[in-house]
Amino acid sequence: MMNRTGKKTELLSPAGSFDILKAVALAGADAVYAAGQQFGARAYADNLTKKELLEGLDYLHLKEKRLYLTVNTLLKNRELERLYDYLYPLYEAGLDGVIVQDIGVLHFVREHFPGLPIHASTQMNITGAYGAKLLLEAGCSRIVTARELSLEEISHIYETTGAEIESFVHGALCYSHSGQCLLSSMIGGRSGNRGRCAQPCRLPYQICDSAGRPQAVDAAYPLSLKDMCTITYLPQLIEAGIDSFKIEGRMKKAEYAAGVTALYRKYIDLYIREGREACRVSREDLDRLQSLYIRSELQTGYYERHNGREMITLHKPSYAGSDESVLAQIRAAYLHEPDRAEAAVKVTLEKGRPSVLQITGEAGSVTVEGAAVEDAIKAPLQAEDVRKRFLKTGNSCIRLHSCDILMPQDCFLPVRAMNELRRAGIEAYERQCILRQGMSAGRTSDIDIPTWSVNDTGPVEKHTETDILVSTYEQLAEAVQHPCRRIYIDSDLYLARYREVTACITARVNAGTAEGEHRAQPAYYVALPYILRAGDSAYTERLTTLTAKGSDNANSPLIRGFLVRNYEEAAFVLGLEGGFEMVPDAGLYCFNSESIRFWAHYCREYTLPWELNRKEAGRLARFAQSAGMRTVMTVYGRIPMMVTANCIRRTAGQCPKAGTAAAASTFLQLKDRYGVVFPVAINCTHCYNIIYNSVPFSLHQQENVVKRIGADVMRYDFTTESAAECRQILSGGKPFGESCTTGHLKRGVE
Repeated sequence: MMNRTGKKTELLSPAGSFDILKAVALAGADAVYAAGQQFGARAYADNLTKKELLEGLDYLHLKEKRLYLTVNTLLKNRELERLYDYLYPLYEAGLDGVIVQDIGVLHFVREHFPGLPIHASTQMNITGAYGAKLLLEAGCSRIVTARELSLEEISHIYETTGAEIESFVHGALCYSHSGQCLLSSMIGGRSGNRGRCAQPCRLPYQICDSAGRPQAVDAAYPLSLKDMCTITYLPQLIEAGIDSFKIEGRMKKAEYAAGVTALYRKYIDLYIREGREACRVSREDLDRLQSLYIRSELQTGYYERHNGREMITLHKPSYAGSDESVLAQIRAAYLHEPDRAEAAVKVTLEKGRPSVLQITGEAGSVTVEGAAVEDAIKAPLQAEDVRKRFLKTGNSCIRLHSCDILMPQDCFLPVRAMNELRRAGIEAYERQCILRQGMSAGRTSDIDIPTWSVNDTGPVEKHTETDILVSTYEQLAEAVQHPCRRIYIDSDLYLARYREVTACITARVNAGTAEGEHRAQPAYYVALPYILRAGDSAYTERLTTLTAKGSDNANSPLIRGFLVRNYEEAAFVLGLEGGFEMVPDAGLYCFNSESIRFWAHYCREYTLPWELNRKEAGRLARFAQSAGMRTVMTVYGRIPMMVTANCIRRTAGQCPKAGTAAAASTFLQLKDRYGVVFPVAINCTHCYNIIYNSVPFSLHQQENVVKRIGADVMRYDFTTESAAECRQILSGGKPFGESCTTGHLKRGVE
């Protein structure tokens, strides 16, 4: 029985080492995802060497399984220079796909490695059909959905786009939306986007109200999600059309990866053989899963809920321990050398002619030639020595059970030549096995090695303009009094107080005209939400109507464009009529020149990400200028550390009923163990939280830094600020009584 896409559901397992790769293959994985020594989002796992990746690829292909390479970190330009050489040997050897987070990496792989399947990582945070369609058009062959999506939302993506879908079914979950997180980076310098997350979400925090009064004293670990386990939910997942079930755990031990894989294999096969009714998970198997390094309790993830207190660990998260008898059973079953394909070898040595090796087995027969056979001067070859040498198979996936030798008594062939002949024969037979099973045995290509050039002539003097982003009506009323190029209006504010917002802007325009002001009026853009999902359809429909109305109504301000925070929104704006401008925000991570090349197809400016240092940001700005793109740099604002589907207000037991006045967006606080306070915006319109940094980011008094970087636009982002604070900051003053941070501009991230 297949899923509704007409394909057998793939079971995809993690491999943090070569031994784990073999173990999960034995345990029943259809495919394995693993990282090499570079560019993987689990930098502290053992990971595989280049040699192990190539051997693992052959090993899996011989067993009719696939290998996907994780290249799912953000890459800097100097790393892009290494990416080609890193991927090319695996590409030639038949790699089955790469998993990417960085849109620049996606653009690079599509251009330089034709035919190599590209999977959009869950960290690309695809939340709906708009974003999925955009990435499919950009070259992706598979969408790894955001982990926060419901089964209905995943089904909608498939029904709308026909995309191949991969979704997580088991393992640890990030609290931040699909792993896009800056908390570890900003407080400790270890970037989750670069595979080095220090997991600060597993630490204790106190939930407080906006005045700092403690709430929910029983929720000491409000950011620590329980591990996900969906094995009892498999029939629904299969029937929803998910093509690949992904198990998390490249940092976990071999027993965990193999044990979990074996149990999911068991129940997927049971469903395929006997259907939904027979697929009932036994108490014994649930207990086995619970014993495999699970953090506290289990929950079923977001497939059947938007969020909930029951998903949070609440108390100190720790591994409950493992059942040694279960681990011993797993080791005996899967952590050993696998059975090898049987074959026979025949060696023919004839003086003055090339040496010949023939291997014959179930896959057929292959023959290879080697060095010429010589006359023996001192020590002729002995048949038994030749037999022993040619029966060695090392780490290959075949076992040679017999060796026939045809040779004269007085011939000679160097040991090195015999070893080369044996290796050539084994490789040829393995390739034949792979091809016979319908797997890829390699690609050939005449791709030119790419070259990069970065303009390092230093910053170009520019006239730097100013943008302002506002979240409240009071901030907007203040912003319109200040000269600027553009004002971004938070979309929730724009829709909730549309008449007041338009009246405020119109009054300012009319006042300027009456006073004979010659300065240009700012353009007005809408800043879209951090997360846009299928449930926001009425929201986007109203937004479409109002922005279209604005363009036709002389009494209403013209909305010229949108600030977009994710791929779903980018595709939404591209689909609007009216030629709206689009600006990718910092969270869409233009980290390298390839990402600039991608966005240059759709827009004329981008926002610098938060994790580049001055030098890296300056190089990117200079490249953007050469590509016709303008660089926007936030010079003041609270850095959004996490955007979360779970809600600390609900975790505190204070979730208001929908539609009540209490459901309006508000702020709470998280206080860490050192007393540092992080503001948390509770957005009830879209049901997500934004956890902001404890202090504002500020360069607004360091315009020389912005000029040295070469940014075209300085942007002020206002979130928690009063009108008086906005006025002071826009006039060049410091925030009221607060220290500030310059983020990563000095140190950057590894």
